[in-house]
Amino acid sequence: MFKISRRDIGALLIGAGLAALAGVTGVQGATPGDTLVMAKAIDDIISLDPAEVYEFSGGEIINNVYDRIMTFDPKDFTKLVGGAAESYAVSDDGLTLTLKMRKGIKFPSGRESTAGDAAFSLQRVVILDKTPAFILTQFGWTKDNVKEMVTAPDDSTLVLKITKPFAPTFVLNCLTSGVGSVVDQEEAMKHAQGDDLGYNWLKTNSAGSGAYKVVSWNAKDSVVLEANPNFHAGPAKLKRVVIRHVGEATAQRLLLEKGDADIARNLTADQIKAIAGNKELVVQTEPKTNIYYFAVNVKDPTLANPKVQQALRWLIDYQGMEKTFLEGQFKVHQAFWGSGSAGALDDTPFHLDVAKAKALLAEAGVANGFTIDIDVANAPPFPDVAQSVQSTFGQAGIKVNLVQADQRQVITKYRARKHQGVLLYWSPDYLDPHSTADYFARNPDNSDDAKTKTIAWRNSWDIPELTKETDAALLEKDSTKRMGDYVTLQRKLQQAGPIMIMFQQNEQAVARSNVKGFILGPSFDTVVYWQTTK
Repeated sequence: MFKISRRDIGALLIGAGLAALAGVTGVQGATPGDTLVMAKAIDDIISLDPAEVYEFSGGEIINNVYDRIMTFDPKDFTKLVGGAAESYAVSDDGLTLTLKMRKGIKFPSGRESTAGDAAFSLQRVVILDKTPAFILTQFGWTKDNVKEMVTAPDDSTLVLKITKPFAPTFVLNCLTSGVGSVVDQEEAMKHAQGDDLGYNWLKTNSAGSGAYKVVSWNAKDSVVLEANPNFHAGPAKLKRVVIRHVGEATAQRLLLEKGDADIARNLTADQIKAIAGNKELVVQTEPKTNIYYFAVNVKDPTLANPKVQQALRWLIDYQGMEKTFLEGQFKVHQAFWGSGSAGALDDTPFHLDVAKAKALLAEAGVANGFTIDIDVANAPPFPDVAQSVQSTFGQAGIKVNLVQADQRQVITKYRARKHQGVLLYWSPDYLDPHSTADYFARNPDNSDDAKTKTIAWRNSWDIPELTKETDAALLEKDSTKRMGDYVTLQRKLQQAGPIMIMFQQNEQAVARSNVKGFILGPSFDTVVYWQTTK
């Protein structure tokens, strides 16, 4: 068993920093042969406790540190497979799932992971009630009942009781999210303070049975991981992973080109074009489930007109944007569930057609157009997308006033339903189409003081029938039919309504040519490190 000392870590990070400076003078750097060094913007991390993690970078890290109860085949993310659990059974009434835990999974301490650890992990998510807890509380679990609803009658059996006969695939898909991570109960409780179930310690440490464990996390600086020698699939190919916070894409490119980083995660489309001839670098592109959309608030009578909504669909230059400033990093996608996942709709029937849009506007009684304010974040790619929309809308007489602000301000206004039009994105919380259908095709209460504030609600879109269909899909036990139900829902929203899906993101990681086996996966928390070699 090897160990990496804090002195080693410091030397490595300092070395990389010096190497970056050396790059300016043309001196070639190099990373250690047993260590993967990544340059990435990781300033979004606020916690590494799987009961709390809800940010992109934190989710990625805990995916490599914890085994989740269920997971996806890293070679085919449409295939749901066992993680810490190896099999499951569903009761006839659909209200009880019994999972058998996989034997031989060990924590770094050498202690074997049990069903008791899994039950403890799910219970603490509900009891701590941090932001992602809703993924589990939607099963009807509360602080008061979770210890009766989630039990481990023996070391190999995990029993989950739910209050509605949800589709089993939905429940299992939720267990693939970060809150389905199995925490070493003994280790967590050893560090517990009061009744926090180890929360304060797990914010900056780890107690998982995944391929790596956390050695250190320094906010806005670095995360260092060390291989778990007891990982059930065999020790990771590389002994450690160092993720350096490098906010500037230009600095990331410099580190990568000089060999001081093995992978850069945030290069721009222009930078990737510029390195196209560099045989020492390889661009890895994988579609993510993140989608980007334009929406209008139907409180505005003009924007509530279905003819106007249809016209707007034909006034977006989807393909033009994809081929220019979005090239390689976004593709045209016009349905709410991302391509590459089970239940996705890949049809893209809309393109820029100003003549058709003008005819629809005339039918709607606004042949001369109208004026609309569009709220847009001032971070890429939104300003460029907004200017394209402004230009093409103008070709049909629609005057667009762009209202640029920080993303937080845009979202706050949007959540208050005070916008006319908005450009935003969506990323699912877990890889089940309900995660997204729930927000786009469901609005159980359209009143201003509603508790459930979905994207449909934000745009004041009252859709009782679609809401019923979405609820029904959630209870469909036949997984094939259920995926078909989501395709039907997507087609309905694609053709009508105030939400126009425009793009799906392609994440691009640029690696040194000797780096192999790095997996991005379809979601923010499906990145896999342990198969990486160099």
